[in-house]
Order: sequence, then structure tokens, then C-alpha cells
Amino acid sequence: MSKSYIKGFLKDILLHLIAEKGESYGYELTRMVEERTQGIIKLNEGALYPVLHKLEEQGLLVSVFKTDGSRPRKYYRLAATKESKELLSEMESQVQLYIGALAAIFKNEQEWKSAD
Repeated sequence: MSKSYIKGFLKDILLHLIAEKGESYGYELTRMVEERTQGIIKLNEGALYPVLHKLEEQGLLVSVFKTDGSRPRKYYRLAATKESKELLSEMESQVQLYIGALAAIFKNEQEWKSAD
């Protein structure tokens, strides 16, 4: 799959998966995406970590280092703020609307409802 498609949704994908799991670290997120998409979407560290760091800088994610076996890992979780929860809810609605709109275009059908 084209990296440009993934880049447009990477923030949404990461926020959704982290919120769903509670907390996760980078490599685990890449594996989750690859497994759920049956290998269609593969994330690399060069794309993943800058987005995670930006989300953390924006206050949407918080992180903590934990030692898992012999390796310290940086775990991310959704910030416990009203803004992060509202953004997640809005983002999920917008993604579903966008997916429906794309399906309507490529199927030449109008099975979705406009947000307007």
C-alpha cells in the first residue's frame, strides 16, 4: 500500500490502537497494524516514532519507560484529558465518514451520510 495513504491516517491509527489497548510501545504497534491488516499496512520506525513524539508533545499521549525482560521500552498511553478523549471520538467519527465516502466513490453508490 502506498505510504501516502498510510501517512494521512497514521496519527488516527496510532491513537485508536493505543486507546484500545490502554498502553503500547512502538514495536508492538507496528505488529498490531501488520497483523490486523494481514500485512497490507506495514509501519516503519522512520514514520512511527516522529508521529508518536509529536502526539506526546501535543499532550495527547503520555509515556513511561518500563523494563520488559532486559530491555527498557517506552510505553505510550492516551493522556487522561478531556481534549484527548474528545479528539479520539471526533477522529473515529471522521475516519468512518471518510471510509464510507471513499466506498461510495469507488462503488458508485451513496451508502454514506454527509457530515454537512
